[in-house]
Amino acid sequence: MPQTEFRALYETVFPILFRVAYRIAGSEEAAEDLSQEAFFRLHEKNMVFPNPEEAKYWLIRVVKNAALNYAKRKERERKAYQKAFREDTRETETGEQILIKGETQTEVQKALEKLPENLRMVLVLKEYGELNYKEIGRALGISEGNVKVRVFRARERLALLLAADCSPKEGS
Repeated sequence: MPQTEFRALYETVFPILFRVAYRIAGSEEAAEDLSQEAFFRLHEKNMVFPNPEEAKYWLIRVVKNAALNYAKRKERERKAYQKAFREDTRETETGEQILIKGETQTEVQKALEKLPENLRMVLVLKEYGELNYKEIGRALGISEGNVKVRVFRARERLALLLAADCSPKEGS
């Protein structure tokens, strides 16, 4: 590509490439580097296009892909950094929250014990065992569809039992 054509292409397309890269990468410095790199690749490969529009679209694709890769790499680095330094983002519970949580767990446990064995077991395996429907079915020797029905019914009954326990008692 002759120098004058390359310069004209650079002057008209660079601002577009920069905006695309900036929107994806979120960094002006990275956007400038990625845009420059796209033009460097065009020049290095000595690519020839039938018209400037084709070159423009090729450059946009190159910058878009490079910016997406940059953004993914930055996200992976951020996650690795957080993991390495174990940034604890959990909120600490107050004494009141711990007490309420304990009481709630006790109420749920009592209500769970009132469920028939077949419903209690699927719910325990699903919620506490963290098994999926297929695994529960294999463990209990029943179909996956039957497991789904039992889990649904168990949750309904559990909700009714908990609602009944929370309703005001007569005479109080």
